Amino acid sequence: METTLTHMTAGETGTWRIDSIRPITGASLEVAPRLEIITAAVAPCGGVWSLGGFRSNSRYTTKAEQASLNAVQAGLGRAQATRGSLIPIRKNAAWWALAQDERRTIMEEQSRHIAIGLEYLPAIARRLYHSRDLGEPFDFLTWFEFAPEDEGKFDALVARLRASREWEYVDREVDIRLTRV
Repeated sequence: METTLTHMTAGETGTWRIDSIRPITGASLEVAPRLEIITAAVAPCGGVWSLGGFRSNSRYTTKAEQASLNAVQAGLGRAQATRGSLIPIRKNAAWWALAQDERRTIMEEQSRHIAIGLEYLPAIARRLYHSRDLGEPFDFLTWFEFAPEDEGKFDALVARLRASREWEYVDREVDIRLTRV
């Protein structure tokens, strides 16, 4: 598990071309042409914006759910997965006022977050970065990679999640679509 910070930095250079930045809920992020993913203890200087996060232990999955995810989840960096999406999300104070078991109930038993995600594996690879405890403007940075022909599947995945009870607690979300160049 990575313990070093990962920074999603938008600016003039980067491995990923930013195709669109679309606010879903709340304020957007500034437009920039490229995005670079940088793993470093200190945020990079420059750029239009930089969002930081770290990988952590699974907080809402059961052992069986984690085993199911591990069995079918594809890794990042696959040659055919040239499309990407960065979706930073912030949840409201009401979400964080809930106990962890209450959040788990909403995520999986009511919203089926993990079960829905499993339906789109291995076509869509995902990595979650935690940002809340770092004082970042978002609580989570969700990074996805997929092949161009799977973009419709990705759109269906995020539409289903956004229609769930869990998303009633989201007060800021930006959908950033990218192409690896």
